[in-house]
Amino acid sequence: MKLLTFAGLLLAAALLAGCKDAAAPAEPGKAAAAKIPVTTAAIEAEAKGFTVGAPMATRTVYVFFDPQCPHCAALWQAAKPLKSQAKFVWIPVAFSGETGAAQGATILAASDPVAKMEENEASILAKSGGITAASGVDAQKEQVKKNTALLTRFGVESVPATVALHAQTGQLVTAEGSMPTAELAARLGLQAPAQ
Repeated sequence: MKLLTFAGLLLAAALLAGCKDAAAPAEPGKAAAAKIPVTTAAIEAEAKGFTVGAPMATRTVYVFFDPQCPHCAALWQAAKPLKSQAKFVWIPVAFSGETGAAQGATILAASDPVAKMEENEASILAKSGGITAASGVDAQKEQVKKNTALLTRFGVESVPATVALHAQTGQLVTAEGSMPTAELAARLGLQAPAQ
């Protein structure tokens, strides 16, 4: 009888080994191993966004954003006065799910992504839900997924996420969340606009 019970337990264990509860938290060792250090080189190699500001600027500021995020829309507005001092590369991610992914893909696919972003962020700030997603943007959706995977590998859990080299010291600067223009300028080592 004990042999039969032991055999039954082995069979049950074998069957359950292929199953994993998607809602279960990741194993601590595996999550930590997947993280990589935040670098501008990794962003340049793997992420895709669109450029706002001085295209030939020596300073580049990377901003990961979710098209559904009101804090991202606020940072979009706060960064505008600084665009003459740096090239801002806005990189869509999909932390909010499929709607954000489709809107990010639509922005990337637009003939004028800056205008499409402006439309989206104005709609988000007005609490109107953002732009209507376009069809036929599957390649851009894949890129949004890649952008999201990169940000996740960095260990970043919220957007907007800003990455740059400080304009004065050259040290890596990372920040999560929105901030007013003056604070953003100070963090990046840029000149704050006159009030």
